[in-house]
Amino acid sequence: MAENGKAHQTVIKKYANRRLYHTGTSTYVTLEDLATMVQSGEDFVVYDARSGDDITRSVLTQIIFEQENKAGEDNLLPVAFLRQLIRFYGDSMRTMVPSFLEFSMANFARDQDGLREKLSQSFGPSAFQHALEEQVRTNMNFFGDAMKMFSNFGAAGQPPSANPVVAPPAPVPAGSDLDDLKRQMAEMQQRLEALAKK
Repeated sequence: MAENGKAHQTVIKKYANRRLYHTGTSTYVTLEDLATMVQSGEDFVVYDARSGDDITRSVLTQIIFEQENKAGEDNLLPVAFLRQLIRFYGDSMRTMVPSFLEFSMANFARDQDGLREKLSQSFGPSAFQHALEEQVRTNMNFFGDAMKMFSNFGAAGQPPSANPVVAPPAPVPAGSDLDDLKRQMAEMQQRLEALAKK
């Protein structure tokens, strides 16, 4: 099944001279062309022509870098978000960040028509900001609920709290790996909630 998905991907080859070759159209393309392909929903994979390594992630990151550099005031990535993202690279919870970002972006993309409708009903200049904050809060609640299913924060048999804010855990004896993991999960949720309020 995964092979069928790969068979439908356009293959781009990157050569040593940094040129990108579109094997479907037998033409050279630019990062701007690849950005247009992404925006139109065309799936592609990029391989290093010499080594055969899959370098799709680095090329997509380069596209974001180029877009952010030319966007001026229309940047998508706030400085606070970029700083927090960099901090997560050394954090013990970094393995959870990709899932959270994927989850949030998928929900945002799914609900963008509803957001547009809300904006068309509210003509104020802060309409988009309000709708976006509401969407972030919704995503945070979904993610918090998902995390609770896996981390079992409360005592067994007790219903989950209606309050989404997790209180700091009580001190635990040294050497308790499970309690340490619970503490880290609570800290991460508090950080994510703080990010959602920015």
